[in-house]
Amino acid sequence: MNDELILNWKNSTTHMWVPVGRLTFKNNHYFFQYTKGAENSKEFKPFEKMDDLNKIYESEDLFPLFQNRLLQKSRPEYKEYLDWLDISANDMHPMEELSLTGGVRATDSLQLFPIPREKSGYYEVKFFSHGIRYLAQSYKKRADKLENGDKLYIMKDIQNSYDKFALTLRTEDPPELVGYCPKNYVKDFNSLIDKNGAENIEVSVVKNNKTAPSQLKLLCKFKAKWYEGFKAFSDDEFQTIRK
Repeated sequence: MNDELILNWKNSTTHMWVPVGRLTFKNNHYFFQYTKGAENSKEFKPFEKMDDLNKIYESEDLFPLFQNRLLQKSRPEYKEYLDWLDISANDMHPMEELSLTGGVRATDSLQLFPIPREKSGYYEVKFFSHGIRYLAQSYKKRADKLENGDKLYIMKDIQNSYDKFALTLRTEDPPELVGYCPKNYVKDFNSLIDKNGAENIEVSVVKNNKTAPSQLKLLCKFKAKWYEGFKAFSDDEFQTIRK
């Protein structure tokens, strides 16, 4: 289970995503701390009932800010939802659900991402392909045809004026775009690609949820060797204000 998540906030002025907090589950308690990204952003305002940037918040129950981002088990689509996430009801912990879906709601600009941990010498993370709804119709059709286990390839989007680290996902033959890697991971991915070599990077389709909304359609997996000295999410803005 993913026990620590980064909370991203979208600045409505610059449209840039900023890491503003860390949500942790430890010893059956939830903890929330603000990060230096929140401290350094003039436009960011602390959340209601969590208005002290320097405080460590603790609760036996998931904080309402995040609880409201979980799908209610009473919803008729809940069983199908579990299938989309490729997880069983027994393994469905709130932290796991939030790590896969991002806890995204249409009414605000917040997203959650798990912090990758070294696993048997490898960096491995699951994520949903981003931006599918913006693709050309021919690319959407190609994405629909992908099968579980199909290999994908990463390309650096070097002419992206918004994000110099942006990475796209494509198929092999013919090469067609099927989405983007989540912004939170692209610095890590770029570092791992440069150090290990592109030929030693594994990206594949875990599940193709053809009936799901676009943000839950293509579940992918990235895997690469965790080289010595590497640290995930190492930028200062990801670090908590209070140690």
